[in-house]
This record gives sequence, C-alpha cells and structure tokens, in this order.
Amino acid sequence: MSSEVVNVTEFQAIAKQKLPKQTYDYYASGAEDEWSLRENRNAFERITFRPRILIDVSKIDLTTSVLGYRLSMPIMVAPTAMQKMAHPDGELATARAATSMNTAMTLSSWATSSVEEVSSTGPGLRFFQLYVYKNRDVVLQLVRRAEKAGFKAIALTVDTPRLGRREADIRNKFVLPPGLTLKNFEGLDLGKMDQTEDSGLASYVAGQIDRSLSWKDVKWLQSVTSMPILVKGVITGEDAKIAVECGASGIIVSNHGARQLDYVSSTINALEEVVKATAGRIPVFLDGGVRRGTDVLKALALGAKGVFVGRPVVFALASDGEAGVKKCLQMLRDEFELAMALAGCTKISDINRSLVQTEGDRIRMAARL
Repeated sequence: MSSEVVNVTEFQAIAKQKLPKQTYDYYASGAEDEWSLRENRNAFERITFRPRILIDVSKIDLTTSVLGYRLSMPIMVAPTAMQKMAHPDGELATARAATSMNTAMTLSSWATSSVEEVSSTGPGLRFFQLYVYKNRDVVLQLVRRAEKAGFKAIALTVDTPRLGRREADIRNKFVLPPGLTLKNFEGLDLGKMDQTEDSGLASYVAGQIDRSLSWKDVKWLQSVTSMPILVKGVITGEDAKIAVECGASGIIVSNHGARQLDYVSSTINALEEVVKATAGRIPVFLDGGVRRGTDVLKALALGAKGVFVGRPVVFALASDGEAGVKKCLQMLRDEFELAMALAGCTKISDINRSLVQTEGDRIRMAARL
C-alpha cells in the first residue's frame, strides 16, 4: 500500500485504517485543545523562501555532521514510544531503516524493544531518549546499558514532570496492548502499566517519573556517563542559556509533539530565539511538525543543525514496516534535496537566514514603510 504514497503525510491515513483506535489515537493526538499540535504545522506555512537563481545546482551535497558523526542528511528519527503497537518489528524495523539511510535514530525510554535488541540489529548511529525516574538506580542502569549497547548520546527529556492531558488517551483508557511491555524496564519490574479509569500511561508517569527534576540533575547525569547530553524540550532563550551553562552538548527545540502543555509556541517559531541565545556555542536541533523537505530547509535556514521526525516515521512503520520507514526518510531526503536546488543551495553550509522570510520579518518590514 505504501507504494501509492507520494508524500509522508499520506502514511497517516493508511495507519488510521490499519491500527486499532486506541493505538492510532495515542500516536496522533496532542494535549487538550490540540492548538499547539496544529500550530506545529501551521507555523511552517507562514515562512516563505527568498531563493537565489542562476547557481550551478547540478551537484547537491546533503551530508552533515552531528556530534562529530557524519550523516547522509540532516534528517533524523525522533524518539517515539511503544512502536510494536504500530508493527510487530517495532523499533527494530525503524533502527534498520535509519541505518540503511545513514542517519541517526533516537530510541525512546518507553520502547517496546530494549537497547540491547536494537543494538543487535547491527551498526548504526543511535541516541537514547531518557526520562528520569524517581529511583535514580533505575536511571543509572538504563544509561549504562545504553552506553554498553553502543548508543552515542542521551536525549534528556525535560518537559515531562507530569504527563500532559491527552484526552484521547483518557477516553480510550489507554494501556499497552496484551503481550507488549516497556522493554527497557522489564527486568526492573517497571515494564507494565495498569488499567485505570483514566490513561494508564498518565498513571504510570505519576507513579514513576521524578517531578523534582532540575538543572542540577543535568550535572548529575554528566557525572555518570561519558555520552554527550542533548537537552530535549527547550523552547525559550532563557532555558537555552542555562543549558549551555550546564554543559549540555546540544539542544533539541521540542514541545513533545504538542503532547504536554497546550498553547506553547510551535517549535519552528521558538527555534530562532533558542539559536540566538546559544550564540553558536552548542548545536541546536528541531523536533516537531516536520512533514516536507521544505520544512527541513526552513529549519536549517533559521539556525537548526538538523531535524528530528517522529509521527511520520511511526505512521510509515504502521503502513509498511521497515520498508515504510525507509520510504518515509527517502521521500523527505529527496524533497529536501530538491528544495535546496530550487533555492540555490548546493551544500548545507549554503543555507542561511537570508533564504527565508518569517511573519516577524514581514511585520518589521511593514513597520518601516
């Protein structure tokens, strides 16, 4: 069925047909009114290009470096939980597809495949997304297992002291389907979530995740691992400056796929403020709302060093397993290459702020008239 897909948004309709309602709603929904969910996409539409012409674009180089590792493109896989709900191969299929495209995959703490199982699929650049549990021994074990399994960075999620109000999950009384567990926690007796009258995941988070998490814990994490730490969930310049001061190796501008606090800025709108605050001291990446190669180009023009893609990957996984994920990444790559050529860019370093015009730019221009 994915052979008929011509852009990554079309995977979602296929996934909706194939998946149980509870599973589809879990992947697709946002928090409360879902304003931020819509805004993550709508904000991209308000950014326009200022392409340059008559430039030799017969050869385009998409390669880039992330944390010192060479990638075929600045498009990476974001952490998405419980992927075996989408397809029996789950995170293993996603890992293989990302490796085949020579790009990075981020494994969720709440994966249905363990760090060891993902590592067993073969070599590849992988990051581990980390939630900090109340029991720090659990966190320590996870970090050390990820390091031993060859993961190259920690993506520390900092925007989830409590789970956002995801009303679809409440209505569905969401819980992991029978036979699936949060595989990284299976041996720690934390791999299952109980059925409740609410969202089973919300109850699990309330019981396990440390609400007292603060900047001092970034320092603690640095003391127990040699892996670089990307702080995931930054959307303000103030927090970006603190992340730099705390020794973070990078920032992922993210609003958790609009699943936490509703009515926060879209990530593409927050990006430039964060980039300016870091003053080039650490790389900044964008997560949220990317559906087109033109979105990637806009993000890089506003200062991102790369983007992470979540929902399109999991919907592609549901549609056609590993082949679906590979096609999703390939389509984004092809669209990005075309967008670069039509904008007059032959390599990543050609992409700069002069290439785009934002809503703020237009307001400032109008004020000067």
